[in-house]
Amino acid sequence: MDPLSVSIVVSAPRERIFDYLQDIANHPEFSDHYLVDWHLTRIDSVGQGAGARFRLKMRGNRFHWGEVTLAAVERPYRIVEVGRTGKNNRIRTLRVYELAPAAADSTRVRFTLETVPATLSDRLLESLGTRSWTRRKTERALHRLREIMERGEGRGRRVTVAAG
Repeated sequence: MDPLSVSIVVSAPRERIFDYLQDIANHPEFSDHYLVDWHLTRIDSVGQGAGARFRLKMRGNRFHWGEVTLAAVERPYRIVEVGRTGKNNRIRTLRVYELAPAAADSTRVRFTLETVPATLSDRLLESLGTRSWTRRKTERALHRLREIMERGEGRGRRVTVAAG
């Protein structure tokens, strides 16, 4: 899929938003409407190397598990997540959060998602509505992020390490 970008302006300092986003355990709080059943891949959920597995809540998707790892954390500008999803985890993903100053102590948060399907069948499945579904869900996630950062409202459940 060609890169898909969504952005929003949040009335909060860039450093505070960055600190929140670099802790992958916080991500279910704003994305649990379409990414569910989160599990951390290591105990330390903050910074480079932190990762998680999750399930995409998408109708008709037989191969719904995905995973991401924080590959680059450039304070307070950028967070890069790499991962895999789809059948046998063969679709590579690149997710980037970019934080830029905006007017009056606000921050523009831009999220970009790029996928690299491995086969023709993966490309066909992506072309059948996945892009518009992903855009809608991502826009909602960023609106929820703004609610959390500005008012502390709309929080979902924070993921923790599974305990046997």
